[in-house]
Amino acid sequence: MPNAEVLATGTELLSGDLVDTNSSRIARALQSLSIPLVQITVVGDDRPRMVAAIQAALARSEILIISGGLGPTVDDVTREAVAEAMGRPLIFDPELFEAIRARFQAFGFPMPENNRRQAFRPQGSQVIPNPIGTAPGFMIEEGDHILFALPGVPRELERMLTGSVIPYLEKRFPPAEAMVWRVIRTIGIGESIID
Repeated sequence: MPNAEVLATGTELLSGDLVDTNSSRIARALQSLSIPLVQITVVGDDRPRMVAAIQAALARSEILIISGGLGPTVDDVTREAVAEAMGRPLIFDPELFEAIRARFQAFGFPMPENNRRQAFRPQGSQVIPNPIGTAPGFMIEEGDHILFALPGVPRELERMLTGSVIPYLEKRFPPAEAMVWRVIRTIGIGESIID
């Protein structure tokens, strides 16, 4: 069974004011597939640090799931960091652009120009549709490695994780063995004595 890692991005996750719920959501989903999650890394919105974190994770594990950094603002640098880390150019996807523009039309207002950034993706990546937001995700397969990039908005990540990522992983890596967890609840006895 392949190992998996999570890379949670966003300077706001390093402030102490915001709790990263996406990583625990991803961990539970991977556990249901018996895919061992071996590391969770949090990195701010710093492209060189993100590139280094992506390369390190792909050197250790076969599956990398990135959350965050796919929005329209200048500090959303996941697309660029993945492209650089994997040695791929960013390409503009006209179909993706039209889908984003249509989403704004459905909301009833014009698309701001900076949302055009969301129509770029690393060359060779496959789009992961976002049915409830404007930030599409993407996946890249390279050899035995798979990278998924998902938005950081929890309800969008949850929808894309359960609707696209988990079904894909379930087909690609059918569980050969189950991961079993045993929870023992105690009261009135210290951890050192239980050990």
